[in-house]
Amino acid sequence: METLKPEENHHYYFVTGKLAEPSVRATVAKAADEYGFSYSIGIMPITVAALITPKWLTRHLDVPSRATHLIVPGFCESGRDLLSSVAGIPVVIGPKDCREIPRLFGAAASEPDLRSHSIEIIAEINHVPRKSVREVVRIAKQLVADGADRIDLGCDPSERCQEIQDYVLGIRELGVKVSIDTFDSREAELAVQAGADLVLSVNSSNREAALEWGAEVVVIPDSTDQLDSFHDTIEYLQKKEVSIRLDSILEPIGSGLMNSLMRYSSIRSAYPDLPMMMGIGNVTELTDVDSAGINLLLLAICEELKIESVLTTQVINWARSSVRECEIARRLVHHSLLHQVPPKRLCDQLVMLRDNRLLSHPKEMFCKLAETIKDNNYRLYAQDGEIHLISSNLWLSGNDPFRLFSDLQQQAISSNVDAGHAFYLGYEMAKANIALALGKQYEQDRALDWGILTIDEDLHRIQRTSRARRGLGNGDA
Repeated sequence: METLKPEENHHYYFVTGKLAEPSVRATVAKAADEYGFSYSIGIMPITVAALITPKWLTRHLDVPSRATHLIVPGFCESGRDLLSSVAGIPVVIGPKDCREIPRLFGAAASEPDLRSHSIEIIAEINHVPRKSVREVVRIAKQLVADGADRIDLGCDPSERCQEIQDYVLGIRELGVKVSIDTFDSREAELAVQAGADLVLSVNSSNREAALEWGAEVVVIPDSTDQLDSFHDTIEYLQKKEVSIRLDSILEPIGSGLMNSLMRYSSIRSAYPDLPMMMGIGNVTELTDVDSAGINLLLLAICEELKIESVLTTQVINWARSSVRECEIARRLVHHSLLHQVPPKRLCDQLVMLRDNRLLSHPKEMFCKLAETIKDNNYRLYAQDGEIHLISSNLWLSGNDPFRLFSDLQQQAISSNVDAGHAFYLGYEMAKANIALALGKQYEQDRALDWGILTIDEDLHRIQRTSRARRGLGNGDA
């Protein structure tokens, strides 16, 4: 959205439809007080502003002589040149939602470049021998699509997987890097022969075998409270010219989380030039909380300590989207540290439970809508703890969808509430109720915003409704 810088001689002419008039007037008046500009508002002879097209608008424009800029709804973007030639003044494409009009006058922040990152995501598939090769390959494809750079094959410590090479080859055929997670030296050897180029993990118990693999290995301490063995293994493998990366082990909450973070910091100081890895599943999988926030914080720590790779799992249900979360998080934290800014207002894909902001309509708009609407279709809004249901000469509100529907059935207008209407209203009011409970923005006929988990709704049902209902419930300007 472009940004306007009001000047003393500027006069902005806002164009909207009949139903949005109360909301536009209230929003523009507030913005004018805050940013200091003069304005006028043109109410076009159309019910819903979302249905305005540039060509239609040229036939109904009556721009005041004092106007210096014409501001049209965001749906008119394709016709800016046509509108400008007819209006004779610069045309500004406003937002699609009139409640966002103040953003036209706010400081314009350039879109952040989130293409870069510095952390490799290693996605572990647990208990690989218990699955078929086909299933493991299928899971690997999805993990790579979600953002994984490498697939880690987690083996069973109790029994050697005789077919481990088949699993490695299946994933390597995808063109994806593979690591093997095992302490069985023979298992590791077979995996490396098939194309795995990283072995998790090595300590004093198997470091001699690592000399024969010809692969990079992840070094871990024999015990987290005694790091002498860790340093010994590092020194041993360096002398033998084995490629290594270091993981000093992240402990879960309740078992020394802070001490383990401090340990990563001390290891980074002791070995500033060696690659490091952090296995983050001990915190995400062992904490009763949605994983997105934890993943971002842990990747921020990795970014600050220059820990170049993370090993993540997504076994427990609350961590089932960890790879996707890490993919977004690594870009956010990289940008944040590179530009020395907080990871705020950069990307809302990890804001899943709640929305980053809520927009509301002035309450007087609901009464105006009920008086203006001529059809019996239903408009739904959710704000300030209540669901509002509006139709011709009807305005019902409350925080209980069941009671709201019962009140509707008692109205004379309820004759048009057939099974299809009832299903539709029930579905939409359920969404509205969820939005109120969680603090999310509700927009009729649109999916709730769940960040990276959002699944767009099929809007074919809108096309089957009357033109009067289309676009309502969303504050279209």
